[in-house]
Amino acid sequence: MAAHLKKRVYEEFTKVVQIPHEDTPAKRLRLSKPSKSAALHIDLCKATSSTDALQYLLHFARRAVEAESVEGVIRILLEHYYKEADSSVRLKIASLIGHLSKTPGFRPDCIVEDTINTLKNEKSHQVLAQLLHSLLLIGSQLTDTPSVRQWLVQVSCQHLSDTYFGVRNNCLQLLGCVGLTSGATALDKDAPAIGETGDATLKKDVQSIISDYFGDQDPRVRTAALKAMLQLHSRGMTIQQDIYDQACRLLSDDYEQVRSASVQLVWVLSQLYPESIVPIPSSNEEIRLVDDAFGKISHMVSDGSWMVRVQAAKTLGDMLQVSPHFLEQTLDKKLMSDLRRKRTAHERAKELFASGEFSSGRKWADDAPKEKLDTNTVNLMASGACGAFVHGLEDEMFEVRIAAVEALCQLARSSASFAEKCLDFLVDMFNDEIEEVRLQSIHVLREISTHITLREDQLDTVLAVLEDSSRDIREALHELLCYTNVSTKECIQLALLELLKNLNKYPTDRNSVWKCLKFLGQRHPTLVLPLVPELLSTHPYFDTPEPDMDDPAYIAVLVLVFNAAQTCPTMPALFSDHTFRHYAYLRDSLSHLVPLLTLPGRKQPYSLETAGSVSASASVEAAHMFLQQSLLRVENIQNLEAAGAQDLLKLTIRDLQRVGELQTELAGAADFCATYLHCQLLLSQALQEKLWRTAVPLCLKQNNSATQAAQQMVAETFRLEFLYSRLESRQMAALHHVRLQARALQLLLSARTRNSLDSLSSSCDRFLMDIEHFQRMFVTELPHLKDTFVDKVLELRPRLSSCAPVEMVKLLQNTLRQSGLLLPTLPPQIQKATATIIEPTGESDNPLRFTSGLVVALDIDATLEHVQDPQNTVKVQVQYPDGQSHLIHPKPADFRRPGPTRHRLITQVYLSHSAWTEPCQISVRLLLAYSSTAPGGAESEGPQTDIEGTIPFSKPVKVFIMPKPTRR
Repeated sequence: MAAHLKKRVYEEFTKVVQIPHEDTPAKRLRLSKPSKSAALHIDLCKATSSTDALQYLLHFARRAVEAESVEGVIRILLEHYYKEADSSVRLKIASLIGHLSKTPGFRPDCIVEDTINTLKNEKSHQVLAQLLHSLLLIGSQLTDTPSVRQWLVQVSCQHLSDTYFGVRNNCLQLLGCVGLTSGATALDKDAPAIGETGDATLKKDVQSIISDYFGDQDPRVRTAALKAMLQLHSRGMTIQQDIYDQACRLLSDDYEQVRSASVQLVWVLSQLYPESIVPIPSSNEEIRLVDDAFGKISHMVSDGSWMVRVQAAKTLGDMLQVSPHFLEQTLDKKLMSDLRRKRTAHERAKELFASGEFSSGRKWADDAPKEKLDTNTVNLMASGACGAFVHGLEDEMFEVRIAAVEALCQLARSSASFAEKCLDFLVDMFNDEIEEVRLQSIHVLREISTHITLREDQLDTVLAVLEDSSRDIREALHELLCYTNVSTKECIQLALLELLKNLNKYPTDRNSVWKCLKFLGQRHPTLVLPLVPELLSTHPYFDTPEPDMDDPAYIAVLVLVFNAAQTCPTMPALFSDHTFRHYAYLRDSLSHLVPLLTLPGRKQPYSLETAGSVSASASVEAAHMFLQQSLLRVENIQNLEAAGAQDLLKLTIRDLQRVGELQTELAGAADFCATYLHCQLLLSQALQEKLWRTAVPLCLKQNNSATQAAQQMVAETFRLEFLYSRLESRQMAALHHVRLQARALQLLLSARTRNSLDSLSSSCDRFLMDIEHFQRMFVTELPHLKDTFVDKVLELRPRLSSCAPVEMVKLLQNTLRQSGLLLPTLPPQIQKATATIIEPTGESDNPLRFTSGLVVALDIDATLEHVQDPQNTVKVQVQYPDGQSHLIHPKPADFRRPGPTRHRLITQVYLSHSAWTEPCQISVRLLLAYSSTAPGGAESEGPQTDIEGTIPFSKPVKVFIMPKPTRR
């Protein structure tokens, strides 16, 4: 029996139960994070003195706190706050409460009451001010809670009587941040009670409470009151007009910050009530509020503080509703109308009749005015407003001069008559000693060029700036001349002469000067016509020698003449035979500068410009329709391995590339679609059956081509993602979908060549991480991805996570071959980043010689279009003949921004190499750097990494260099 029991026991303990692998539940690990509040509590309990507690708090302030731990941490801080006797520790705790309330994801409404309760027994003014500042930070995040706003307003009103300026400052800021509308009172019956108070300020309007502190004895409080009123306005509340007189009185305050804030408040009121009538002190006259405010702010241009002067000058530019005669008075230093309003003859006769007597002339000065003239009270306009801009343009601080120039620009754009009157003042600023002022004056004159016509004396002053050594100044002046009208043919002759001098002195300005002369000829064809014989050196009887076509100055003259001849049909009759030949040459080589001319007796080649029956907009619409039809034709392809599918893709790609070449407006969308379809073509070619049915040693060449196709697909997706801007979420999902297909293809190829199961397993895990990353990024776009590769993979995801790597590879191969083609929607506003290198041109055969081992500077001048953040992304690549490649990151100061989507790169690249026996070419091109976050992080098992790379986006330029051996 014992033997039988022993056998039975052994049978029970050695029984093996096999559980299927699929039914095994996955074990989940829950990572518990240490509580920040518990750690802080332990640290504060260990503190033996206030100094130790302060050190612990300072150390804690440098650490990040999660949103779910903020409330517990603040409770611990408040608990220690009531125990602490040292005011410096309480001050730090109050600061930490405000800092923690701004933690992303935390809503501080749960700590408002506890924070307000700390104000009751606090005796230190500094701590009280810091607590109110923390309440200000809390209240700025809870503006959508009326009860909390009412509560905070009551707290502010209670502490406004404090003797410390910091407390009053924060109370006023809190009122400006959470104050109620102008019609409501500070006390509301529904607001929670915070204690008994008999203060009458609680019954007043918030604006009245704030305006009471405009006359506070401390200038910092007056400034805070003005800024609180401005904050009410920025929140959409209407400021009462009654505050205007108080704000005007503060314009003469002794403190510059008060004057600066009052200038802003006066401007706000002038925009709210421009047509209101206000009386002139000590006079029976009345004036519009906006005109009165304009005069008072103009007076501040002569303020003793340069910061106030800058603020006043900038504010004047925003007052577009001011009357014209007040506006024009700012350019004249003479006081208008002897500071008095002129009376009509009827009014003078009526006054004389009412007096009962007339002047007999026997008594000296018997008709002299009886009243005494007070220039400070009788004038209709403050004397400082007379010549306000003249004072601003002559100010000793260049910041004030720039602000005055910008204000003149804003006012002149809305008034053609004022633009003509301020022209002389702006032209005089071209001679300013500061380059920034000169540059801003040129830009301003460019913006108002539609309202002005330059005289010869003014043009002479303008053209003198072409001698400036700054390239930015010269190019800005070329841009100004492109859009400026001149009055006489002598002006055209003078401009051409100075531009040719500029071309001779600075040869690098060649393209800018040619462009300037192109527009100058287009705008003044009738003025160029009488100058043609002199410009082309033609004679009615004698043949003149043919000029050299390699001379940039002669090309500049031809560009001027040919653009003027575009709208002047009589001008080609003055051309000689060689001029026609030169026109044909320039029309082919510089087509962007030389227009198409209708020449008498000469056959014109057909071009899009001569097709008058088809307008530009109709041509763009036709091209857009063709683009959509091409994509619809490809959309009908369900299986990329079908006969003719690849040929159809190739034809569509060719058509899209051709559309991008013909229509520059659709170049971005066409190139984007063509590149995307090219990725699909590469995928279909890599998934051919012959490759996957043959053993690996028998098809190494085909296997290598598939590997290169997968790498090219990944590179093209990064190019599409970072080279094109304004992509929508739908297009981004399509790009990442192609990248996911390329990653799957790389996994399949690696499984055919790898012998290690561990490496294959890690590759499978990385691919599953890519799937999770895609699902998190484009969860809203998943309904639009039906029957695609990622849709099928997400259905198989539970099976892929549990199966062996070999089985996972087989599933992915079948899914990849059976998935349909995903076409993105046509991007409407897509823009492609492009770069054009202007200098060096790569046309010179003369090598750049320098001593080997030393450096030589190569000037780079390039135009960038639609580049986001070029200071951090654009790099210059220099590739030497021996295969060495250098990347140069230009300085931020090397980038200019002439237009909203255009940047200009002007920099120098330093070259160096060992001695060569003969000149060789180096390649210079621009690259666009990018950085993409790979899947990983908190939600995934692997670490988060960044994928960095560069994308070429300019054509390479070849430059001859010749490093010479050193002389011994």
